[in-house]
Amino acid sequence: MTKVGAGRSSRRSGALDVKAVLNQDSHAVRDAKENNLELAIGHEVRAFRKKLGITGADLASATGISLGMLSKIENGNTSPSLTTLQALARALGVPVTSLFRRFEEKRNAVFVRAGEGLEMERRGTRAGHQYNLLGHIANGSSGLQVEPYLITLTANSDVFPAFQHEGLELIYMLEGEVEYRHADKLYAMRPGDSLFFDADAPHGPEVLTSLPIRFLSIISYPEKNGS
Repeated sequence: MTKVGAGRSSRRSGALDVKAVLNQDSHAVRDAKENNLELAIGHEVRAFRKKLGITGADLASATGISLGMLSKIENGNTSPSLTTLQALARALGVPVTSLFRRFEEKRNAVFVRAGEGLEMERRGTRAGHQYNLLGHIANGSSGLQVEPYLITLTANSDVFPAFQHEGLELIYMLEGEVEYRHADKLYAMRPGDSLFFDADAPHGPEVLTSLPIRFLSIISYPEKNGS
């Protein structure tokens, strides 16, 4: 066992003891009409209106469009004329072209074959710490940046520093055993175990129990303006 630190570990500490209620159905499929131009425009009109903090009645009054017509536009149930789009864009303070953004936006995917992840040098990387970036999508529709890594620790691994950064992180063990620290707690992790945490707290491996160690690290954080 390679000991990098000490502390009391608890395999059950932090385990889920309540059933989480999720609002989003991860298996849902969008209605085909959501790919239509009308629904894309409606989505943008509603998003810009809410960003301004105004009601539908406020926007209808500012544009001279009836509230019923505005509702149809926001729900993608009608095709607005160019004059109507210009009135909406003017009232919302955005270019007309921005109302077509969602329709024209590409949905990207990144496919990485086994062993072909891009090897990265990250802050704190030492001998025997291998980071392989498994994909990256810039300017996605989610408003999030996500960095998925495959991390390998070998017998040559140096002392692992404590990391602390914005966002959320998911650790999923693939091979080996490690005692992983998050804030003031240690988690004894084996293949199949996962740890999901607020990455703003100090975190990182402390006791490399069984080598080699491989785990997935998926970090997500808000996309910065101008990024």
